[in-house]
Amino acid sequence: MLLIPAIDLRGGACVRLLKGDFAAETRYPADAHELLARYRALGAGWLHLVDLDGARDGARGNHALIQTLAQQPADERPLRLQVGGGVRSASDIDALLKLGVARVVVGSAAAERPAEVTGWLQRHGPERICLAFDVRLDADGVPRVQTRGWRQATSLSLWDAVAAFADQDLRHVLCTDIDRDGALAGPNLALYREAQRRFPRVRWQASGGIAQGADLGALAATGVAAAISGKALLEQRLSVEELRPFLPNA
Repeated sequence: MLLIPAIDLRGGACVRLLKGDFAAETRYPADAHELLARYRALGAGWLHLVDLDGARDGARGNHALIQTLAQQPADERPLRLQVGGGVRSASDIDALLKLGVARVVVGSAAAERPAEVTGWLQRHGPERICLAFDVRLDADGVPRVQTRGWRQATSLSLWDAVAAFADQDLRHVLCTDIDRDGALAGPNLALYREAQRRFPRVRWQASGGIAQGADLGALAATGVAAAISGKALLEQRLSVEELRPFLPNA
């Protein structure tokens, strides 16, 4: 399992939201370039960037920053960027790929317009596109997808959302348990075990809740391909020794 550090951008600043709530924001003093350098030095191979302005309003105010992050000096080991937030059209994907982004994360559109997103997968290939589904568990424990920057609830289950792409070469799916996101409450292991059981060919990325090194080992045991961590890494809650087994260049 890979550990993928995450940075959320809002107005050019590095922030974290609590449970997807834009009113519950924590801003961090380190800028995105400093964090990229820190995570590269730790041995990370990927960096997950979320454009919160894009996710909420469809704005592209962070694109210049994303471009400078993607275009790293040739004499340094590249840290590949996986970027999402406000990707709502084919032109949005093209724009990010032209900036140097290695993989584009498609969220709300995958739930709302699966036929159209299927075309994007076919055009760019399974390594350049990651589908992202943000979920909350309903009263029966079914993960229900939320869209539009976590603000719009739907009746669509995670399982039906992924099954809509069953006939495609879908490789990467990022699933965030919103109620664990930024809460440092531990990941929803049952959710990811069930995701892996239902769709074993998908390379699942688990997001939300990581607080300590033991959480990484527990997630690895579920079979997911990657774990996304934002707040725990930003606040340096995990030791280098705990991180090393999950970083490819450590």
